[in-house]
Amino acid sequence: MISAEKISIRLALLAGLLAVSAVAAYRLEWIGFQIAVPGLAIAALSGLLAALSGVIALFGAMRQRKSAMPALTGMLLGLVVALPVLLSVLAGSGVPRIHDISTDLDHPPDFNVIRSLRAATDNPLDRKSPDNLDQLQREGYPELKSLMLNRSPEVVFEQALKLVESRGWHVVGVSTANGIIEATAITPIMAFKDDVIIRIQGTEQVTRVDMRSVSRVGISDLGVNAKRIGRFLADLKQPTN
Repeated sequence: MISAEKISIRLALLAGLLAVSAVAAYRLEWIGFQIAVPGLAIAALSGLLAALSGVIALFGAMRQRKSAMPALTGMLLGLVVALPVLLSVLAGSGVPRIHDISTDLDHPPDFNVIRSLRAATDNPLDRKSPDNLDQLQREGYPELKSLMLNRSPEVVFEQALKLVESRGWHVVGVSTANGIIEATAITPIMAFKDDVIIRIQGTEQVTRVDMRSVSRVGISDLGVNAKRIGRFLADLKQPTN
């Protein structure tokens, strides 16, 4: 009979292998999003089972007064694999299941250059799905709105472009005349691509900044796009020297 310690360690190693394989295969474009995400889910479940087996083995080791190191190893390895996935799911559980976020819902910034870079299988940019997209965004992210700055459009444009570059986003389109910056943000682990457009318009009194961030794959972005916009505009709002 296989001991709980061995079950825990074997499950943890299996979970790690599944997670690494899913990430690597997706980044190398060997598999699609529809396979990579379930693969991560299975890895997380295996990690949880490994952690649970480790806990059981730990109590057994304490009763038998033997080394708890194997049990702790399996438990910790399982948690290392499972926690990132679980925390991401928990973080996105309280946000609307949408993936296209804009500070201007009446006239969202419209992508130009990025359209030619997106595949036919990527999420559409027409903001028609779901039917109540605007309502869901208003309810989920009521704080997101256009940013008004008492600076010239030229200064704001330069600052915005520097912020985009400092974040490591891939700039694909810049139009100073139209006040448009288009870029693609790539997530660090799974290399998911989210397309971003920033629109800068000057009025007589202030400069208005609008921003839109759209995930190429997935129904829900787990709140990533709204966070990206919020943090970017907060940094842009900071006074300059």
